[in-house]
Amino acid sequence: MYGWIWRHLPGNTLMRALISLVLVLAVVYVLFQYVFPWAEPLLPFNDVTVDNQ
Repeated sequence: MYGWIWRHLPGNTLMRALISLVLVLAVVYVLFQYVFPWAEPLLPFNDVTVDNQ
């Protein structure tokens, strides 16, 4: 998959590296702004307290 993306990006190696960096940052932004807040109530990580029993 990454090879396919690399081969289809325009420009020389430096331009491809910059475009790849922008793509990675865009994916991270979308994950932290939209996907993780949407999925957080669905995950079972809210019950993290330990009872004294």
